[in-house]
Parts: sequence; structure tokens; C-alpha cells
Amino acid sequence: MPRIIAGGRKGRRLQVPRGTKTRPTGARVKQSLFDILGPRLPAARFLDLFAGGGTIGLEAASRGAARVVLVDHDRRAADAIRHNATLLDPPSEVVVRPGDCLRVLEALARQAARFDIVFLDPPYESDLYEPVLRALDALALCEASGLIVAEHFHKRPLPERIGALESVRSVRIGDHCLTFYGRGAGEPREKEET
Repeated sequence: MPRIIAGGRKGRRLQVPRGTKTRPTGARVKQSLFDILGPRLPAARFLDLFAGGGTIGLEAASRGAARVVLVDHDRRAADAIRHNATLLDPPSEVVVRPGDCLRVLEALARQAARFDIVFLDPPYESDLYEPVLRALDALALCEASGLIVAEHFHKRPLPERIGALESVRSVRIGDHCLTFYGRGAGEPREKEET
């Protein structure tokens, strides 16, 4: 059973929906992700797409994110997120948005929502990575100084560039990979393996 690994709610156990549709991010990948994101989290606005049981977004809340929006199309996943959020009683604002990811992104754009960090972890075999990255670019949901992070299988490379989004860092953790995008970041691309 996944748990919060750091912050004000460290050690709290989280429920995940039953079945094979939800694949929680592994502890090693989660630790690497938050080691990298750590300095950006206090007071951040965090968007967790394909959130499953909410383990990533609620970890961000435990580590000081001011607002966390969690999106998943599976009703059972949304119910698990709501349950986990009540167990954690996070000090930040936690919003659950059930529904199709692309439609929720459009709705967030209409509400003029902006985020400092966006995390996306669709099913590894899906064709959703590029459409979601294109939508995030077109809708400008991430602040200019923000980061978009995609978790994916290491043998499924993601594009170096999508619109104004540019891959600035890639970290391989076992069979998993975290690819970081910035908006016209212009920073040298880093490849790391742990």
C-alpha cells in the first residue's frame, strides 16, 4: 500500500483503486521525482493528471504545495483520491476533477487556472502523452517558469519538443523515466540514470 514519504503527512497510508487500471508510481520513482521538485513545491500550484489514487498530488500537498488539482477519468480513482485527501487533511487546497483529461484541461483553461508544476502519468501503453503535452502547450496552463513532468516507460521515448515545450531533463529509474519540460527553457538537456 503506497504511503506519503515526506512532509507534514509523512507515513500516512493511501488507498488505491482495485483492479489493473491504476498503476501507482513506485516509491523509488516518487522519491526521485520529489528530490528534483523539492525546492519548487512550497506554495506551488500542482496539477496531477491520470492521478489514480492521488499518491503524487497528495505527496505534493504534504510537502507544501498550496493548491493541488487531481484529475482521473475513473470514478473509483476519484473516490479513492477523495478518501485519501480526508485521511491526510492536507493544509493545502485539494481539488478532485473526475473526467476525461483533455476535457478537464479545456475546462481549467476556461477558468484561467495556472500551475507551477504539472505531472502526467497516463497508462504506459496509451497514445495520450503527445496529445496531453500539446494541449498543455496550447492552453498555456503551466506558468512560463513552470515544469511539466511526464512519467513513462524508458523504451517509449517522448519528443524533445512539442510547440513551445522543450525537454530539459530526463531521468531514468530502472524501467521508468521522468521527462521534464519547460516552456522555451533553453537550458541544456540533462540525461540521468539512477
